[in-house]
Amino acid sequence: MNKEANPVPQGNYVSATRFENLIFTAGMTPRINGVLMQEGKIGADVPVETYRDAVRQAAKNALTAARNKLTEGERIVQLLSVTVYVNGVEQFTKHSKIADLASEYFCEELGEAGIGSRAAVGVATLPGNAPVEISIVAAAGI
Repeated sequence: MNKEANPVPQGNYVSATRFENLIFTAGMTPRINGVLMQEGKIGADVPVETYRDAVRQAAKNALTAARNKLTEGERIVQLLSVTVYVNGVEQFTKHSKIADLASEYFCEELGEAGIGSRAAVGVATLPGNAPVEISIVAAAGI
């Protein structure tokens, strides 16, 4: 199995943990090699598409961390839960549209298995002033 490098933790934690067939990821921001690709609050008057690449990178980081907990021959058989934390300005109300960008990525990667329960949560700030942070719970199987 050819594994992609885990996202670089920004503190004293691991990217993902596994218990039996469940994999839980840490919250992942849109970092590439430990560096945020986009910073700042999501604006109320800014098109959601402006954040597409950042959201997809955060989702990719979460999925990579989960996939790196798989053993030979295993795959993600179901995404059980997705939590999307949105660092929006006070007037921002399109949290679900930001989360849709993550869901779109997961479906592209996993097909029907990429559709799970989801929460889109507005927050006052995120680490490093990231616009978004994503964590997932996934089920592993053959």
